[in-house]
Order: sequence, then C-alpha cells, then structure tokens
Amino acid sequence: MSSTLMASCCFIISYKRPRPIIATFVPFLLLLFFFAVVVAASSSSNGTAAALHPGEELLRLERVRAQLARSPDGDVIDCVPSHLQPAFEHPRLRGQKPEEPPSARPTETTRRRRRRRRSHAHGGGGGEHREEEDDGEHGLRQAWWAAGEACPEGTIPVRRTTEADLLRASSAAAAGGRFGMKPRGVGVVGGAARRDSTSSGHEHAVGYMSGGQFYGAKASLNVWPAKVASPAEFSLSQIWLISGSFGNDLNTIEAGWQVSPQLYGDNNPRFFTYWTNDAYQETGCYNLHCSGFVQTNSRIAMGAAISPISSFAGRQFDITLLIWKDPKQGHWWLQLGSGALVGYWPSFLFSHLGARADMAQFGGEVVNTRPSGSHTPTQMGSGRFPGEGYGRAAYFRNVQVVDWDNNLIPAAALRLLADHPACYDIAGGQGAAWGRYFYYGGPGRNARCP
Repeated sequence: MSSTLMASCCFIISYKRPRPIIATFVPFLLLLFFFAVVVAASSSSNGTAAALHPGEELLRLERVRAQLARSPDGDVIDCVPSHLQPAFEHPRLRGQKPEEPPSARPTETTRRRRRRRRSHAHGGGGGEHREEEDDGEHGLRQAWWAAGEACPEGTIPVRRTTEADLLRASSAAAAGGRFGMKPRGVGVVGGAARRDSTSSGHEHAVGYMSGGQFYGAKASLNVWPAKVASPAEFSLSQIWLISGSFGNDLNTIEAGWQVSPQLYGDNNPRFFTYWTNDAYQETGCYNLHCSGFVQTNSRIAMGAAISPISSFAGRQFDITLLIWKDPKQGHWWLQLGSGALVGYWPSFLFSHLGARADMAQFGGEVVNTRPSGSHTPTQMGSGRFPGEGYGRAAYFRNVQVVDWDNNLIPAAALRLLADHPACYDIAGGQGAAWGRYFYYGGPGRNARCP
C-alpha cells in the first residue's frame, strides 16, 4: 500500500452488533491492518491472488484485539471511504473515484409489464396467490442492519477480515486451496463452454442460454439456509454471464447467494459476487478480496449474511439481481431489487466480456468432495427436489436476458440441465407473473445418489 493511500484517510467508522451502532475513531494501526488483509488477496498489477501471511497479520491483530466486537453472526462492518476500497489498488484505477451511475438501465416492454401487473399467480399452475418478499428497493435485508443504521455517504460497508478468517486462509493454503477464490478447474455447464465440471467436484443444476449475444441477465431467486457438510464445500445459487473458452481465457461475472464455511466461517447464506478472466486460474475473486469489483452502494456489505430467509412450507424471501453492460461506458453493473445499484465490474478487467457475453446461466452449484467415498450430503437450494414445488423447493423466477438495445426480454430459449439429477435436479416452465421460471436443487446423498 502506498504511503499516499495510507495518509489520505485516518479513520474508518465501525458498525457492530448487538450493541447500538456507534461511529468511532479507529487507530491508524487498525486501518493499516484492515487494508493489508482485504487487499492481501490481490497483486498490485492485475488482481491476481496472492498468499496471505497469517503470522504477520495475527501480530497486527493482537495489537487491536480490544477494538473488535462480534455480532451473533460474527460480522463486524467497517465504513471505508469509497475511493480507498480494494478496487482502487488496481493500476488502472489508482487515484480515481467510482463512476457515476449509468444514465439508462435495461427496460421491459410495456406489454410485458402490464401482463405481470395483472396476474398474482406464480404461473406454474394452480392459480394460488404467492407472496414473495424482497424488501423493496434493495431486494434483500442483511443481518447487520438490525441496529437500523447505514454507512454515511461517500463510504461503503466492508465486512472486516478477522483472526478466524486468517486461520481458515492458512488452512486452505496448506490444503492447496486459495482463500477468496474459486478452485482452479471449476466447470461451467451448458453450450460450447461445457466440459466435465464434475471431475473437479463441482456439480450444477442450471438453466442457460447460449449461441447468442447477451448484454445482461436478470432473475429473482429465493434464499435458503442450505446445509453444507464440510468446510471444504460450498453451496451457491447465482447468475453467470460467460464468454470465452476453457483454455485460459474464460471470462465470467457472477452474483447470488452462497453458503461457504471456509470463506465466511459459518453456515449463513450470504450475498456475494465473483469474477475471473482466465478460467479461474490466477485472476478474480469473491466480493472485495482483490482489485476488481467497484462498490458504489453504502447500504449493502459484500459477503454479509442475508436475513430473513425462506423457510420450509413457510414464508419465501427472494432477491432480484440484474447484471448488465452499460452501453455508454461499457462497464458491467449490478443492481439489487427495484433499483439499488451495488457497483460495477470495469470493462478493462475482461477480454471477451469486454464486448458482450456468449452465455447467460442461472441456477445452483455445489462442491462435492465425496467424503468417505460417498456423495456429499451438502444441499443445493432448499435441499429438496424440484417436484416439491413452491414453499419447499428453491426457485428462479422471471428469468430474463438483456439484448443489444438494452431491453429486458424473457429467456424463452432457456435450456435446463443437471449434472446428476438423482442428486440435484431441475424442472421449469412458463407462466404469467413468474414468466420463465424453474425449481432446482436437492439433498445430495440419498438412496438414488449414494
């Protein structure tokens, strides 16, 4: 970290639970610790992952331990000046500030909007009234909001890296893993980009569109407390935008919810983003773990727990995600709910995605480490098969893509695919209020999936 950067800010505002949120001045040493940890996963040149050094960071942590307070979910949220976030360590962004919001966002046709307003059924049959809740503009609530406050204007909320995070990073490195990054060899399902992703232990149940030109994707997906059997595994539900091939040049942009004990230290579903421009080899990361994604929202914390969440045969809570390429600046923007912008991936991060995506993909992914030689019992989605339907199975609804003219259009040509239907399956249809939709997921190990 340059001396200019360190000297440009002398404090961060710390939000903690369960006590009321209080703005506090934090010593310069804590600022140094925070940025050293957050940016440690990136190189100064291209956003590639670098090894964390838990020994050094733990020494720093010992000196500021008295400043730490844990919420029930373990999070401490720091308000960081937006121009000092990890993205601005990238050589192409140093000395800059976040871009202004795009002047135009993708729009639906008038006919499509009217049809959705007239109907209250989910569109899959039965004519029942469905109550999906998404918390208005932001489209989700996060556990750290309980005290009712947000970061001040000009700052962004950042989930603090803790001693436990550093210890898990050390364990991941010892096992050949990379903290804050997906494993090398991760597969993407569908179309020309497909290869045997299950050989790397990743299994999918997804809907995808390929063979066209895509400038964004949108969907609503409900959030579940998926059970993950091992710290080395995860379960996620997300949107992918993909371009390139599985040599070393696959580009992806990803966003959704994830349960990952290794990354976050618990089994809470958390909001996340991801990117890579070299097929998950050296570049890219989750959330703000490297120089890449530029956050502009002062309310949403990347990697923070989502609350409330869906319950079996109970209320359903979903989040609405929109990722699209701004026609003017060319950056890929992320929107939550009805209009809250989270931030953007600068176009220069990518080669193929610098122009457009060749594939849009939606659905679930799990890591199966085959503990004791059997399939993992890690759940995908709700842990129930699609046939159980609303209130029991996980879903994606109103699945759409963005065309060349910045229009949102239904994903009418969506194809459904499950790597191992006996473990995790997918089934969908077309309706009125729900448009193109599908249910997906499963329990993993069962009588048909030994």
